[in-house]
Amino acid sequence: MGAHQHGHQHAHQHGGQGAENAALTDPIASWEDRYGSSYRVWTGRVNRTLADVASGWTPGRSLDLGSGEGGDVHWLAERGWDATGIDLSTTAVARARAVALERELERARFITADLGEWCDDPAAVEGGAEPFDLVTASFFQSPVELPRERILRAAAGRVAPGGRLVLIAHAAAPQWSPHHGEDFPTPESELEALELPGDAWGIEVAEVREREGRGPDGAPHLLSDSVVVVRKR
Repeated sequence: MGAHQHGHQHAHQHGGQGAENAALTDPIASWEDRYGSSYRVWTGRVNRTLADVASGWTPGRSLDLGSGEGGDVHWLAERGWDATGIDLSTTAVARARAVALERELERARFITADLGEWCDDPAAVEGGAEPFDLVTASFFQSPVELPRERILRAAAGRVAPGGRLVLIAHAAAPQWSPHHGEDFPTPESELEALELPGDAWGIEVAEVREREGRGPDGAPHLLSDSVVVVRKR
């Protein structure tokens, strides 16, 4: 879905007015339209913030929600994680699988699924009920309908004891974006939405971090990310 968006992207419209309207309202049509061009939509690299927080963790089982073209899943698999990604877009998943095959990442697995439906029965979508040592959702923000809070609460339910949930979100619009003035997640709002019982979870990170990115013109800009890392006791 909207994971791994490292900069401003333009939705690509195909097939006339009907396709354009569908891309603006229907989640599947919107993300297939976004990934429908022949080039890679995102960078293909791991999200830098995830790499910063997770680089020293012991590998186990990981799940990435809205995995897009698979950059985070590939990075985790390279470091010994049994890494699964789920995304709504069949095009994005096909690209992620192709990269995993090319790089011989046998630990990387990708599933095409609607995360709104995944919430109702995660084990059926994943192919098993075993929980994960790491569940991630990076830039899990969408221009079309997305039951984000319900999905994130379900994500917390898939974390094994001793495991972590990592949420990384755009905390503000980039300088070049038309979306200034809109509401963006904060660490506080993310924690409030998760509704985690304090006796069962510990907060390891809850802060806004800045990183350098590049705009459509290639010029460097500072970008702000909301970063939340919680660990299940």
